[in-house]
Order: sequence, then C-alpha cells, then structure tokens
Amino acid sequence: MRYRIDKETFLWAEEILKKIEIKLEAECKRLGPIMPYVPENGKYYDMGERELTAWTNGFYSGILWQMYHATKKDCYLENAREIETRLDGAFQNFPKLDHDVGFLWLHTAVADYRLTGEEESKSRGLHAAGILAGRYNPNGRFIKAWNGERAGIAIVDCLMNLPLLYWASEQTGDSAWRQIAINHTEIALKYIIRPDGSCNHLVEFDPVTGEYLNNPGGQGYESGSSWSRGQSWGIYGMALAYKYTKNEAYLDAAKRVAHYFCANLALNDYVPMLDFRAPEEPVYYDTTAGVCAACGLLELSEHVNPLEKDLYVKSAVRCLKAVTERFCQWDPEKDSILNFGSARYDRESDRHVPIIYGDYFLVEGILRLLNKDFLIW
Repeated sequence: MRYRIDKETFLWAEEILKKIEIKLEAECKRLGPIMPYVPENGKYYDMGERELTAWTNGFYSGILWQMYHATKKDCYLENAREIETRLDGAFQNFPKLDHDVGFLWLHTAVADYRLTGEEESKSRGLHAAGILAGRYNPNGRFIKAWNGERAGIAIVDCLMNLPLLYWASEQTGDSAWRQIAINHTEIALKYIIRPDGSCNHLVEFDPVTGEYLNNPGGQGYESGSSWSRGQSWGIYGMALAYKYTKNEAYLDAAKRVAHYFCANLALNDYVPMLDFRAPEEPVYYDTTAGVCAACGLLELSEHVNPLEKDLYVKSAVRCLKAVTERFCQWDPEKDSILNFGSARYDRESDRHVPIIYGDYFLVEGILRLLNKDFLIW
C-alpha cells in the first residue's frame, strides 16, 4: 500500500467505493457524454452546451477515466471519449480559453493517452499544452490566468494546470515547457504562498513590465483572507511541483500550506470553511476544498520522510470521512454526490451546492486510498 492505513479505514474506503460505483454507473448510463457543473433540481444540465470552454468541463471525464481504470467498464470509456471529442470545439473558440486548459485536457485527452496510448489524444494534449505555454509572460515570469483587462493576473489555481506542461515536455523532449512551469511556480512561491502557509488567490502584475502590483481578494472573503480552495490548490499544486522537479523549496511550501490547512480543519471537525479568515457568521462551508486538499495531502505523503507520512494521510482520511458522513447523497436516481461545495464567497448561486469537481476529488481520494487510482496530474 502507498498509504499506511489501518484495516478499519481500508474497509471504510471499500464501502464508500461500493456506493460510488453504484452511483456513478447509474449516472454514466443516464447522462451520457455531458459536461456537468451544478445540478438543477437534482439533475445535471450540460455545461458543454451552454459554455464549451468552461473550466470545469473536464472533471466529469476525469471521473469516468478513474472509474474505467478501476472497473474496466466500457460505459465509462465510451462517454469519456465522446466528451474528449466534443471538446475539440473549444479549440476553435481560442479567444475564450485561459490557463484552465490544463483542467480541461489533463482529464480528457491526456488521461486517455496515458491509459490507452491513443495517438490522437496525445496530439490534443500537446495542442492544449502549447496554448498554456503561449500564455506565459516573460517579463513577469508567470502564466496569465485570464484575458483582456485581467491579463496581468496570476492565480493559485494555475499550479494545478502546470502538470500539462511537465507532461508535454516529457513527451516532446522540449525543456522550454518545463521551464515555463518552473518559472511560474517560483513566482507563486514568492507572491502567492505566504510565510504562514496561507495563500493569496490572486496576484496582479503590470502586464507589460511584469512588476508586482497587489493581491486582490479573489474568490475568498477579501484581500488578505484565506480562501480554503485556494489553500487546497496550494497543497496539491506545490506537492506536484516537487514531484516533477524534486526542488525541496516546493516540498517545504506544500508542507507549510498543509499545516496551515490542517490546523484550520481541526477547528471545524475536518470540514473546511469557505474562507479561513472570514467572519464567524454567516457560516459557509466548502466541501470541495476538503476533498481536493485530501488528495493533495495524500500526494504530499508520497514525497516525505516515512516518519512524516501519518500526519498527512490521517488528516486526509479524517477530512474524507467527515464530508462523506455529513454531506454525501447516494441516491442513484439523483445526480451528484458531494453537497455543500462553494465556488466563491460572494455568489449565492454556486455556494453550498454540489459541484462536479467536488465529486472528482472525492472519487480520486477514495481510489487513492485503495491504490486503484491512476495518474491524471
């Protein structure tokens, strides 16, 4: 086993996986190759029809590939492949693509290539990597998150897109893409990861000179607060940066963010608040931050001294147990699993709702514990 877990935890994870399999096989047969985001009245709509370039449109495919790897059931492969093909249309809408091309094509084309060796999927992944590399600002040494007037902004989320560049560099032998990923990580280390382990969501630079300007509030409560999903991106993203580079500074940063996150988790029975530095009222949770952080903690545990592993594995397990006990619905006739996800502090429409990436990280976390996952990042 990659993770040191006791028999009780292993049996618990197996029981959760059985529930996941029943739920997702029903969804797979019912939904077909759609791109879900948030269900409406218990039913997913197809975000791919509303906005094909939406950053969340790869996560359901990621779930399908993880489940295909774990079960070898054709329904998962067939729908994942069709989602991948549908996303070709997003390449044609280039002006709307941003740094989240990693989230879109790591979970679709790159996952397909890694599992099946499909050459057309490899080409799609390399195309997406070229788009991501093209967003690099050489003066500021960062990848711009968005377009137009926001072209000077870099965000913590982008750490999770960088594995696309490492993968592409490995496939092509072109070290330039790898170096872009490293340069962006260095900027994140300097301006996004704070000394106490908390994270900025956004940092703004002059898009011409690359000079640092400020750190706007982003999706948390305010500038200087601590948006919990940003913290989870920081844990996982820096752990992955270490995985690909073996730079100890990145491992230390991942640990620092993890310790800050776990300390705050312990205050709320291992369910993260939407922002760790927001007023006590109203109470806003974000379960998606918890399951993402759990996956990041498990990744981190693979790179530390054996005597350190338990801290990260046990914290991940406690978080996964907390959200499955309190916030999951397992009715196979209803779409989605994990409730009480929150996209941002200031928007009610997707606060305390099921969100597709919450389900993805829940599935990844459980499969990781059972050694049934495969590499997407």
